[in-house]
Amino acid sequence: MDGTSSGKLTDDLARLDFAAVAPEEFARIVKGLSAQQIAEVMRGELRTRILGEVFGRMKQQFRPQAAGGLTALIRWKVTGESDAVYETAIADGACEVTPGRSGAEPRTTLVMGDAEFLKLVSGNGNPVTMFMMRKLKVAGDVGLASGLTRYFDIPKA
Repeated sequence: MDGTSSGKLTDDLARLDFAAVAPEEFARIVKGLSAQQIAEVMRGELRTRILGEVFGRMKQQFRPQAAGGLTALIRWKVTGESDAVYETAIADGACEVTPGRSGAEPRTTLVMGDAEFLKLVSGNGNPVTMFMMRKLKVAGDVGLASGLTRYFDIPKA
């Protein structure tokens, strides 16, 4: 792929109103991107917007009935041009997401690159395969990490 088409993709996504994109459409967009295209898109302000939107939607995608009485702090570290850290606190049938690292000790920490993160949250990647291939690193409660997808409505492309 030449730089022109990659630049056009970045420009097209930069103009996209992510708040208006349904999770299923987001999943289709991610599914259609190559690793090189994801690397191109996940830079600068566009990366910040994409991560902010994805983490911002976690609260709406949360399935309280599946979580039951679960209480856990999950720390997400998405590596790329810089490390982006978010925390998901699940307690009392609710989910709160905050940017940055708190002083609290997480029950589990997930570390992955931009491409793996986008594939995971869009239903285009298998977390077990990512873990086995060391594309997804887990610290802390591996059992909790392995069951996280059931606590959220993951879109299907």
